[in-house]
Amino acid sequence: MTETAVSAWFGDGFERLHPLLQDLHRHGGRLHGPVRIRIGRGVAGWVGRRLARKLGVPVDEGRAHTLKVSIHHTDGQLHWDRRFDDAHHFPSTFRPVGRWPDGYWVEDTSAIALLLQVEVIDGGWYWRCVGATRGPLRLPAWLLPRGDAYKRIEQGQYRFSVSFALPLLGELLAYEGLLDADTATS
Repeated sequence: MTETAVSAWFGDGFERLHPLLQDLHRHGGRLHGPVRIRIGRGVAGWVGRRLARKLGVPVDEGRAHTLKVSIHHTDGQLHWDRRFDDAHHFPSTFRPVGRWPDGYWVEDTSAIALLLQVEVIDGGWYWRCVGATRGPLRLPAWLLPRGDAYKRIEQGQYRFSVSFALPLLGELLAYEGLLDADTATS
């Protein structure tokens, strides 16, 4: 088996992931497909549009968008490069800390670093934000928008879902779609 940052971090728990997710995180690969984008209403919409711009997510929610995701590993880290409509680019680097199930990943998007634990539910990978840092300052999870993010397999496709909400305001931003895999890269 090819050892990667993901398989090493999960250890024996790696086998709990769906075989297609195991393959994606063992060999890397590319996913593509249509996604729907939702932006909140009122103040939540204003905050959601600002967040979308920072994340490289298109803010026009009235049509289907194309998402391409490239996944690869280097230097003990996991890299996700997302591209919406071949224009809006959102790269992330994930660095493992500790080991599953008690460890977490640090997702560095340059402006802020999210601390994300992982739950495996029915073979799917579900992120749970447990905090964030901005430079040397640690931010508690209760100060951040609530994020729900997961990837799971549905009928041979990759369900990819990300949403952000704030108490009292509700949903700020969400995108979701069923993605197909291109040929895996080694």
